[in-house]
This record gives sequence, structure tokens and C-alpha cells, in this order.
Amino acid sequence: MTKYIFVTGGVTSSLGKGIISASLGKLLQARGLKVSIQKFDPYINVDPGTLNPYEHGECYVTDDGAETDLDLGHYERFLNVPTSQANNVTTGKIYQTVINKERAGDYLGKTVQVIPHITDEIKRRMLLLGKTKELDVIITELGGTVGDIESLPYLEAVRQLRRDFGSEDCLTLHLTLIPYLSAAKELKTKPTQHSVKELLQTGIQPDILVCRTEKPLSSEIREKLALFCNVKNDAVIEALDAETIYDVPLLMLREKLDKIVLKRLKMKGKHPLDLIHWTEFISKLKNPKYQIKIALVGKYNELPDAYKSIYESFVHAGTVNHSRVLVEPIHSETIHYGNAFNIIKDYDGLLVAPGFGERGIEGKLAAIQIAREEKIPFFGICLGMQCAVVEFARNVLGLKEAASTEVNPETKHPIIDLMPEQKKITKKGGTMRLGSYTCKLLKGSISREAYNASTISERHRHRYEFNNEYLDAISHAGMIPTGINPDNNLVEIIELANHPFFVGVQFHPELKSTVENPHPLFVSFVSASLQYHFRKKDNEEKVTVT
Repeated sequence: MTKYIFVTGGVTSSLGKGIISASLGKLLQARGLKVSIQKFDPYINVDPGTLNPYEHGECYVTDDGAETDLDLGHYERFLNVPTSQANNVTTGKIYQTVINKERAGDYLGKTVQVIPHITDEIKRRMLLLGKTKELDVIITELGGTVGDIESLPYLEAVRQLRRDFGSEDCLTLHLTLIPYLSAAKELKTKPTQHSVKELLQTGIQPDILVCRTEKPLSSEIREKLALFCNVKNDAVIEALDAETIYDVPLLMLREKLDKIVLKRLKMKGKHPLDLIHWTEFISKLKNPKYQIKIALVGKYNELPDAYKSIYESFVHAGTVNHSRVLVEPIHSETIHYGNAFNIIKDYDGLLVAPGFGERGIEGKLAAIQIAREEKIPFFGICLGMQCAVVEFARNVLGLKEAASTEVNPETKHPIIDLMPEQKKITKKGGTMRLGSYTCKLLKGSISREAYNASTISERHRHRYEFNNEYLDAISHAGMIPTGINPDNNLVEIIELANHPFFVGVQFHPELKSTVENPHPLFVSFVSASLQYHFRKKDNEEKVTVT
């Protein structure tokens, strides 16, 4: 029978429930158990797809085309197992389903209420993964903080499931904060006590406390927490601030979180703990031989979570190349043709990030021109690829008015245009080209060598595409379409001839990079940037000697 672990949060938001959930999942997986993690978010949006990145951070896309919470990226990066639309549920989805049933007459005229109808739908969704997949453990992260009004239906659903399943098949882990007061020079447990009392008022007694803290927890503090929060002494887990998120599984291993969970659920691992690949990754991450600087030109740089998967992909690719990759964000609105060279010239590579709308486009075009002309390694993702095509059309083909119709609907040269199937769409939510699509790679291309495969599958999220009416002209000028969708001839990858690394992709490779399988294009880009770094260093030394 599948076992269920529910992860709640208290005291404050942003404590890292997603990282703790992924870390626990990794430890259980390392013992041979089949694990999946799901996230339940209390906001009324149907999904994060219509949320501004400043509001919610990155919108993570799954293979089956679901626009989901960025925590699913953590789940995939840690467990190396793809998620799906079933792994992320919002209040909007819950209410939408219940209202649709009511409209269809499924409730036979009964009054539809939060209890039992909304909570029944929440429970159905919580158990869905266990019924569709053979899993040993399902970890369910509840978004928000205990005490939030919008979280109450989810906590009530968990209370009911705990009653139905019993203590051997279901447990609750509560993540909380132990703040350090520098004036008093001590850790304070009172916020956690209040948080647990808030949880108890919903009818849920936590089985395990995971305590975020800046300072180590003394045995006295652990005993006090255990006494006042009614948990076993060994169930008070210290979660010290970590150097990287990838340290957290090892910190939780040291605290024996996995053993405590298995004991509570009366489970055993299927084989001894195996974290060899993980510890090797950590060793390479913390002991790099080289260091390079990458400029990330984007328009949402004020919130790093807007590009979370890109940052993590560089961490993964850096370890393969024995390099620390310093990714420095540059806001595209601060770049123009007058200052682009001075801004970009000192970097070892340039990545132009995804985005929507016209704001900051000219800055991206200016940066790309410098990377193209100065032979600086360039990697463009989604809008970054489209900008590379526009810049090339303007400055190489001489089509000065070339643009994407997203930016200039009246352009004489719509080299990037709205996809035909998108032109009749008026609703915004869930209507883009989403999910995995096949791409065939050109033999001898950088992409083909990076993937070491002729056909690949990558995840998409876009409405605009390369206009194939310009394909011949742009190919003859030296920008080669090296990746093509075999079903609709959509250009998925462009590369520049006579350039060490100039690659633009319509898809989002960052969404498939994991610790165990770093994405090949990021690995190749970091490798090219490292080679550029060495060439630049050699040239500087030659100039100094002369």
C-alpha cells in the first residue's frame, strides 16, 4: 500500500518546504523506494501560467503540458523523475472541478459546500497519483502557512485522510522556524509552539518537526520543543541554513530524517542507502578547478526565482566541466547599442533569457549583436532565440524593420510571427504551445554533438515562432536551422556558422536538467565558455609579454 507524507509550513512563508520535501524524497529514493512529490497551492488561479514572474517566480512546464509551480522543478532535479499535471493542484482547479460537476447535476440538487464537496475533491486529487502509479511513498507539500484562511480546506482534507488511513500509513511533517534573537543571543521556540498549536486547532498533530535555524539546536531546545509540541525527541529535526540547496539531503541524512520516517510508517528500504552519485556531484560542486562568468540578460532579474531552472542548470553543467559558473544578471533595459560592448566584453558567455512582451527587447538585441560579432559564446532560450533571429535579420540581411509581431504587429518583415493555431485564441490560460515536442537535429551541428542523438524531445511554452518564409534567406546568410520539428517544420534550433558557440532554441532546455542528468546544451555552452575564457586569458598574456 502507498504511504502518504504531508508537509506543512508554519511561522513564515519561504522556509523551503519544497527543498525539504525533495530532500526527503531523495533519501527515500536512495533506499530503493519509488517516490513522487506533489504540490497543493491555495491560490485561486487555475495554474501559475497567467501569473507574472514577479508574483510567482518561474512557471515550470511538465512533459504533458501543465503549467505548474516552480517547486516541481526542485522535485525533478532532486529525484530525476518527471512530474505531470497531477503533481500540482490549485484551489482554482479544485473549485473549477466541483462547479463543473454541480452544473452537470452530479450532486443531484444537494447544497454544494466546502465540507464535504471541496474536501472530497482535494482528497481525490491527493490520492490520485497512488492510484495511477505504483508508488511506495507520495509526499504532498501544502503551499502557504498554517493559519492562512485559504489553507483551511487542505488541512481539513489531511485531517480526514489521517483518520481514514491511520498512523502507519500517513504522517505529517511540519516545517517551522526557530528565530535567533541577536540582542538576547538565543534561539526562541515560542513561534514554533504557536504554529503547532495553530495546526492542532485544525485537528492535526504533527509527527515530525523540521526546524529551520541559523544556529544549531541544543539538546535542551530539542527537548523543550518535543515536550511542548507533543512529538518524540528524535522527531525534532534541525535544518541549518545550507551552503547550497543540494546540501540539504545530506543534512537531513545526518539528522536521520529518513530513518525516522521509515520507522513511523513501519517501512523498510529495498536496499542500503546509495547516494554515491549525489555525493560525487557535491564534491565537484564545492571543489571546482575553474571559474567562468556568464551574463544572463533578462527582464525579470529583480526576482532570481523567475529564472530558477536556468540558474540550477548552470550548477549542474558546471560540475560536469569542473567549473564554478558565476551567473551575473543584467537587466535588458539597462543595455543599449552605445554601452553593450563595454557591458558584455568581460564575460565568458552570454545567455539571453525567455520572456514575453516588448519591454527590454532592444537591450537583448544589442547584447546579442556584440556576442555575434565578438565571437562570445551565446545561448538564447525561447525569446532569446527569437531575438537572435531578429538581430541577424536586421544587421546581416539588412532588413532594418525585421521584428517579431509580438513586439511590432505592423512590421514589414515579421521574421517571428504568431503560430497559425494561436491566431484565433483569445483566452490566455493554458493556451500556448505547451509540453514536449519532437525535434530532429542536423548532422554535424553543435546541438547534434551535444545531445549525441539525432532526435530529441524538449518542453515548450510559447505562442510565436520563426517565420519559414525567411528560412532560405537566413540560411544562405549563415544562420542554420539545425533543429526542426518533423510534424510541422517548426524551426526549433538555430546556429551560426563560423562561430565557436552561437545556439538559440525555441524550447526550454533548463526544464529538463537534473543533478544526475545535466542538460547537454548547458554542458556544451559552459564548455564553450570555458574554452573562450582560456583563449581570452592566453591573448591577454601575449599582449602583456609584448
